[in-house]
Amino acid sequence: MARVKRGTIANKRRKNLLKNTKGFRYGRKTKYRLAKEALLHAWTKAFKDRKIKKREARKLWQVKINAALKAEGFNYNKFIKGLKDKKINLDRKILAELAEKHPSIFKQITKEVF
Repeated sequence: MARVKRGTIANKRRKNLLKNTKGFRYGRKTKYRLAKEALLHAWTKAFKDRKIKKREARKLWQVKINAALKAEGFNYNKFIKGLKDKKINLDRKILAELAEKHPSIFKQITKEVF
């Protein structure tokens, strides 16, 4: 029977894991056990922060819309309700961009709602 050299799969697994720790500090980028632990935390935070990023973006859009409406003397929540009642399907991202970069178009939308 031929000799079998072991460990190729384990070595590949370790090498791939250590590839993902590029840029980490100290032993967390070179030592397998520390790298594995660091990646568990890093990937957990990355998942959570992708959700937080969306939440923060929505907050920013709401602030931009509200600021543009305040300048016209209108209220944010009445504006959003008015959009839904008139069946104007513009999301907050587009509304915020219009309020910031194209105020004349945003004014026309507010006239349509109120």
